[in-house]
Order: sequence, then structure tokens, then C-alpha cells
Amino acid sequence: MSTPTIELPDDDGTLRTLRLREPAVLETPSAPPRSRAVYAAGHVVADPLRASAADPTTVDWDATLAVRHRLWDLGLGIAESMDTAQRGMGIDPATALELGRRTVAEARTRGAEVVVGIVTDELDPDERDLRAITDAYLSQLDDIESAGGRVVMMASRQLARAARGPDDYVRVYREVLRAARRPVVLHWLGDMFDPALHGYWGNASIAEAVPTVLSIIEEHAAAVDGIKMSLLDEAHEVAFRRLLPDGVRLYTGDDFNYVELIAGDGERHSDALLGAFSAVPRFASAAFAALDAGDTDRFREILAPTQLLSRLVFEAPTRFYKVGVVWLAYLTGWQSGSAHSRWG
Repeated sequence: MSTPTIELPDDDGTLRTLRLREPAVLETPSAPPRSRAVYAAGHVVADPLRASAADPTTVDWDATLAVRHRLWDLGLGIAESMDTAQRGMGIDPATALELGRRTVAEARTRGAEVVVGIVTDELDPDERDLRAITDAYLSQLDDIESAGGRVVMMASRQLARAARGPDDYVRVYREVLRAARRPVVLHWLGDMFDPALHGYWGNASIAEAVPTVLSIIEEHAAAVDGIKMSLLDEAHEVAFRRLLPDGVRLYTGDDFNYVELIAGDGERHSDALLGAFSAVPRFASAAFAALDAGDTDRFREILAPTQLLSRLVFEAPTRFYKVGVVWLAYLTGWQSGSAHSRWG
């Protein structure tokens, strides 16, 4: 029996015939991986009957939470209310927090893993008062922790504008981390994902920012579970994770190079908090099962092809990768025609 073919347009407008492969046979456990901490950043499904560019609250809650349960069914944790969920580029702050609270509540019904992004998006984009920025972080921290959740302290556009140098970042992060009741994941997001974050940590280059980030982590190591690094630079991530204190995780957010970063270099490895895993969750689940069994070659064999797809989805302009994530969810049957969201 021959495999089906499809015709797709090439760059020059001509049609090219592609023959599809047989679907991959994957063993996908429901238990979380033992060898790595793994989170998939889930996308939001818009209500297809109400979606409108003028209304940021048109979430199809049942369909959105169903996506989370499918990810949990594959043993993956959820990173909620972050970039993949259109945080700062689609849903408004109130909807983002409601999404976080709902997902935390759903996770508690099944003992599943979830972390929720907090940031300062409730403020005016031009806010430059460090007290207001700190208070915005603290408000969202309390909101999510009071609901029983743990947080990812996302990079703030307002702080990037307001900070006069590294010391301002240290002061803001110090106060938030001292207030946290549960271990926090920090987030180092590159400006390829959000141009407004250029120069974050008060330095123009990654190398110059490293001492500032390390000083924050070292001062608050007991309050920091780890840091997600989303710079799309494998060498910088490997070098940085060697500097981290023992017990602090490096969560890769590198959607271009995650296979080898997670596999490790024999001394250290990265854990995972990736938007890409929302696009290829079955492959991620099966790959970590192989890694848990000590079969690194099989881990690479399963996951390496997905990295090629991820590089396409996350190619520049990177911040629009959510379109690809939603489209893949539609193609794989994880959501219906509501995939034609106002965001994709």
C-alpha cells in the first residue's frame, strides 16, 4: 500500500509533490521523566465564534485546558501563561492570570506539574518607576502562589526600559525572590523573541550580563529552582550552566539546539522548558522515556528530526513562532477548526 502524497507550493510558486512517510511508532509513557525536568509551554486556543483582534479575552477555555491535559497525559509538565500562550503579544494580563489559575487548579486534580509565568504586563508600557515594577511582580507572584502554583519570573519590558544598569535588576529581583514562598524559575529571554528586551540585565552583550545573572542566582540559590535560557546560542548556554551553583537547573529554551543541550556533555546537562515541545509532544515523551532507560542514542534518534522542524517554526522573525505551534496542533488533531485563532 503506497503512502499518500501532497502538493505544496515552492518558494517560486510552483507545486512540489511530497510523499508522506508512515507515522512514527512511539512509546509514550504517562509518567513524568525521571532523568530530566521537562515542561512544554502550551499555546492558547481562541474561541472560533468570538475571536477578534479587538478582544484579548476570546479564549476557548475547554479546548485550551484539553491541550494541557493531553500534554500531561504524555508525562510533560506545563509552562503556563508564557510566550507560547501569547503573553505580551495577544492575551491581556487578566486573561493570562486567569489562564494560570485555571491550569494550576486542573493540575491539582491529577498531581501534575505546572509553572506559571509572572511579569509586569499590567503596567503602562512606558512605566519607569522601579517601585511600581517591583509591586507588579509581587502582585502576580502572590496571585499564583495563593492559587497553589509555582512561578517563572519572566523578563519585564518595563524593567528593560527603566533600569539604569545592572544594580537596578539586582534590587528588583532581590525583593521578588525574597517574597517567594516556593522555588522560582528565572527567565533569560533573548531579543529575538521580544525586541523590547534588548540589553536586559543592564548589559549590551550576553557575556557582560553573565556576572549580573549569576550574582542574583547565587544570592538567592535557595529560592531559585533554575533559570530558563532562551538565547538560541548553544555555546553560551553550555558555558553558563557550568557556572551555576549545584542544585540550580538550567532549563533550555533553545528551540534550535535542544537535543544536545538536553543530552548533555558528560558533565552537565540542560533540563527543558520549551515551546517546541508543545508542537512535538509525542516525540518528546518518547525521547525522554529512552533517556530514562539510559539509551541516549535512541533519545537522539527520536528527537533530532523534531529539531529540524523546530528551527523552521522558530526561524526569524522568531516572535511569530506561535503561528506554527497552532498550525501543527490543528494538523495533528489536537484542536479543531478553532485553530484559526486571531493569533495565528
